[in-house]
Amino acid sequence: MKVFNETLVEEACRELHVADLSSATISEILLVAQYLEEKTGIPFIRMDQGSPGLPVNAFGVEAEKAALDRGVGSQYPAADGIKELKEAAHTFIKAFIDIEISARACIPTTGSVAGAFGSFIACTQRIPGKDKVLFIDPGFPILKAQLRILGIPWKEFDIFPYRGAEALRKKLEEALQEGDIATIVYSSPNNPAWICLEEEELKVIGELATKHDAVVMEDLAYFCMDYRKNLGHPYEPPFVSTVARYTDNYILLLSSSKIFSYAGQRIALACISDKLFDRQFPALAERYRDSGVFGLTFIASILYMITSGCTASAQYGYAEMLRLSCEGKLNFVEDTREYERHAARMKKIFLENGFHIVYDRDVSQKIGDGFFFTIGYGGLSGSELLKELMYYGVSSINLSTTGSRQQGVRACVSRMKDELFPLLETRMRAFREDHPLA
Repeated sequence: MKVFNETLVEEACRELHVADLSSATISEILLVAQYLEEKTGIPFIRMDQGSPGLPVNAFGVEAEKAALDRGVGSQYPAADGIKELKEAAHTFIKAFIDIEISARACIPTTGSVAGAFGSFIACTQRIPGKDKVLFIDPGFPILKAQLRILGIPWKEFDIFPYRGAEALRKKLEEALQEGDIATIVYSSPNNPAWICLEEEELKVIGELATKHDAVVMEDLAYFCMDYRKNLGHPYEPPFVSTVARYTDNYILLLSSSKIFSYAGQRIALACISDKLFDRQFPALAERYRDSGVFGLTFIASILYMITSGCTASAQYGYAEMLRLSCEGKLNFVEDTREYERHAARMKKIFLENGFHIVYDRDVSQKIGDGFFFTIGYGGLSGSELLKELMYYGVSSINLSTTGSRQQGVRACVSRMKDELFPLLETRMRAFREDHPLA
């Protein structure tokens, strides 16, 4: 039996000016779910927004308080970030990825969204004719929204049928052959599919990025959250997989939001390879009337114009969490394992009621459990499934909005609470009874 009837859902969409629920943005889905909850008092199973569901890291909070007590709030922070955070970032990257990026090339940004925005500008303006972005999808929809604001064109392909070195190499060569790609973008672990690129695939991406002089933007928002591996032990293998082992053309986006549940402070890092940081581009020099050195232009002529630096106290909080992680005094991987447990329980309920996992494998193993997963049901399209789940009090987003060509929806586990699991089970049992599979 449906929890909400179609008339009520249509009323919510009409009142909130949501033209098409099937292609709605994350924020629109969120508003519809909130409207229905408030209208009826019936709780939703919220699988829409990827917001952290764990308590904020206390070490960061205390470090911020101490910084404010010292008076850091009275002065503008340096455009390239405070020394403590830059040095902590350098050490953290060495400890958990085992690569070298100098402190000067670790740039604080007001969340990875701002880091990506600035990176898109710098990368697409550095070489005339290289003005397009290539997305290895599925991916975070906001990044394409940024390109719409900037007027930057892009190409995209769904990686689903191109897993493995040879298939991916062939597809990438096809996309890069015209020479107009400035940057290649992906996340690993992936939002929304939770796939993880394997070493052979990262090696291909790195080699082709060098060959075609494209900058790889590697989003590491879910750092060390591939729980199938024993990650998170400083200076001990296994280390986090990264394209940075295979090219010097990269920017790593390292956010505090998920690994430290520090989303409200909007603090992240754009970590640029030293070779790219020091490259001089005449096109940048001409446009910005500066040195044209990539890293310096990125900081002073682009990022500073967007946010004028990052909140000083947040930088001190992030620095402390990074420092304690490197010293083994803060186990951020164990702190976030609640997502793994929630994903396993949620998947079990969906699978027992006729659903299937859409992106179900990496190259050599089954997909892991983590912050996101993807589900489909019988022959329903992603649009149909999203709407049907809404009637049963479950909110999600259509995979089509993430660049996926597969039929299904994204499920985020972060807002699930123990008391909601019986409710999810009851609703999905009713869903299965109302939608019998052949």
